[in-house]
Amino acid sequence: MRHHNANRKFGRDHAGRVALLRSLALSLIGREHIKTTEARAKELRPFVEKLVSCGRKGDLASRRIIISRLGGTAGEVGAEKIISEIAPRYAKRPGGYTRVLKLPRRQGDASKMAVIEFV
Repeated sequence: MRHHNANRKFGRDHAGRVALLRSLALSLIGREHIKTTEARAKELRPFVEKLVSCGRKGDLASRRIIISRLGGTAGEVGAEKIISEIAPRYAKRPGGYTRVLKLPRRQGDASKMAVIEFV
């Protein structure tokens, strides 16, 4: 039974899902908007918003939490950008730092597409 297990699997095991979310989050943090499938965008949204909320504190503990969530040396670069550039923009905003805009279906396989971006 899958009661209260609302996360999407994306046809991957746990490590594959974590790697997918980390790479999508790093792309979103770096470019500030990405085009992906609607399901991936909806799954990425709370992941990134929690990182930005954590980055608003700006202390060492929150920096280490962000680095551990993003992983590796790329996580350090991402954490630096969240804390120095992205989080100060939303200092007075209580939440909802990203938006998901739906796009037409993809030509090849008719997947629902979306753009996720910072507000």
